[in-house]
Amino acid sequence: MTFVLTRSDLEAVLEFEDCLDALRTGFRAPAQAVVGQRVRTDLPFPGTATALIPGLLPGIDAYTVKVNAKFPGARPALRGVICLHAGTDGELLALLDSATVTAWRTGLAAALGTDVLAGPGESVAVIGAGAQADLMLRGLRALGRPYPDLVVHDTDDERATAFAARHGGRAVGSAPEAAASADTLLLATWSTQPLLRLADTRAGQHFTSLGADEPGKKELGADLLDNALLVVDDRELAADMGALAAAGLPATAADATLGEVLRGERPGRTSDEQRSVYAPVGLPWQDLALAWVAYERAVREGVGRRVDLLA
Repeated sequence: MTFVLTRSDLEAVLEFEDCLDALRTGFRAPAQAVVGQRVRTDLPFPGTATALIPGLLPGIDAYTVKVNAKFPGARPALRGVICLHAGTDGELLALLDSATVTAWRTGLAAALGTDVLAGPGESVAVIGAGAQADLMLRGLRALGRPYPDLVVHDTDDERATAFAARHGGRAVGSAPEAAASADTLLLATWSTQPLLRLADTRAGQHFTSLGADEPGKKELGADLLDNALLVVDDRELAADMGALAAAGLPATAADATLGEVLRGERPGRTSDEQRSVYAPVGLPWQDLALAWVAYERAVREGVGRRVDLLA
């Protein structure tokens, strides 16, 4: 039998503390013998198809395969499914809504990276007021960074205003205006042009950029990346389709991965005046980390629907 876990099911079983713990453990784990792959292709429609395979972590006898459709003009923009398979015989344990799992694992992994790298300031700017920004901000608050001073910018003024109202902040008219007001900046957009360059920033600021996760997308200028402590989740992926690729930089331009920083193999921020950037692409094991948390709790609590796909 296979559990089918919808968005409402996942929201009922996922909790911030458990998810953050699972992601932190995953980042600290040694490199996998089987390297995860991210496969992407353009479509003859206004979107892309993406697959992440396989999601693996030490200590979990299961793996994930994720298939997504990404259509920027749609709401939601991402739709798909995560297949959770048993590692012993390939049994399909669960089918999970990928939009929910992806938003949680991306937003909370970014919150971890931000918490590790950002300075002590209490002001934050959100650029791109969507689901991932929402989870980044909520994740940071769960990690003990309340950020009482919040500004928000989005190309959709109504969405920016609504996001600011939900989180106790105020909307501003541009990305540079947001940068002028904040110590920490969280970017999660579909931009294909840099929203911030070095001249728009000041010493000591931190930037987490989620938007540069596919070829052609970019949020931060190459001059800013060159003048900051630059941390990614995977060097080769970042140079192939992430922030490094967007800036024309090689894999060696990254100073560290977040896993290296969390394992104490590379330093994070070394001074209050240092700019820092966390620019992840998103890795298959992160899907497994949260899918497994959701599946185990769903089984315990009887959440979701059991189906026999072979009937």
